[in-house]
Amino acid sequence: MGTKKMKIGILSAGGDCPGINATIRGIGKTAIVEYGMEVLGIANGFSGLLEKDVIPLNEQLLSGILTLGGTILGTSRMKPFKHQEGDLVSDKPQLIKQNYKELGLDALVCIGGNGTQETASLLSKEGLNIVGIPKTIDNDVWGTDVTFGFDTALHIATEAIDRLHTTANSHKRVMVIEVMGHHAGWIALYSGIAGGGDVILIPEIEYDLESVANCLIDRSRKKKPYSIVVVAEGIKTGKKKKNAGAYIAKKIRKMTGLETRETVLGYIQRGGSPTPSDRILATRYGAYAVELINKGSFGQMVGIRGNEIVGVPLEEVGGRLRLVDPKNGLVAKARHMGVCFGEK
Repeated sequence: MGTKKMKIGILSAGGDCPGINATIRGIGKTAIVEYGMEVLGIANGFSGLLEKDVIPLNEQLLSGILTLGGTILGTSRMKPFKHQEGDLVSDKPQLIKQNYKELGLDALVCIGGNGTQETASLLSKEGLNIVGIPKTIDNDVWGTDVTFGFDTALHIATEAIDRLHTTANSHKRVMVIEVMGHHAGWIALYSGIAGGGDVILIPEIEYDLESVANCLIDRSRKKKPYSIVVVAEGIKTGKKKKNAGAYIAKKIRKMTGLETRETVLGYIQRGGSPTPSDRILATRYGAYAVELINKGSFGQMVGIRGNEIVGVPLEEVGGRLRLVDPKNGLVAKARHMGVCFGEK
């Protein structure tokens, strides 16, 4: 009698993101080709585990998905440890454990951002063999230098800023562009610097509207015909929560008298084909996740530090965010080059 094949499950949860399919492919192909494992794709995040909505994955199904955006498995924001009104299942973690066992899984790979890694950590504490992979365009998962999806979002945001330069110059306007980032300003910071933004506002650095207005008025006095203002969606917008881009544009018009327009980039940043860099990172993450499983090294999230792929204990990751440090060297260098962060 031969030894029983290991059977692993893969799910993607939370928001969609370029590179998920590349990750699924990296996991699946490594598991099947290198280690002879069976692979189950679980549909629609943790919802699929509750409903046992699964599909066996083979090399044929994994072919041709490297360049695709989105996720062939689907995703959802359902959090099994969070009670929601109208829940039909009273004890979702218990049902997940039961279904994990009934499906014959030896391990589960959870692809997702902060919420997913927190759930993965809790499931690990419940006794399931879990490996996490960090996914989010926001780049705010603790324990890794970068998440896959960030590079693609950065390219999209930078290209949008490049295009705004031409129309801003033609009309001599202030152009405000709002990019994603509820808690972390990585996309705004990097795309703002890469795209030649004049003002960059991020959640981690408290800004003052007077300072922003003075920066723009000063540029106008120096005969600089236009300005680009890059805003993360998560910046504070007064007592009432307002759309960040529209709020800043309105305040700039009122305080400076300069013609101002806003653009909200929105979900465009999460769509489309991943960049080569994200495809490679996602593939490396997927392959290493299977290596951890093969070694029996569970309760870890795959991460990258420097250029080395590492395992990070899930219990250290859950509930923590990787934010921009206001003393970040890139912030300091941008200031030296005249970028305004709106501080008093």
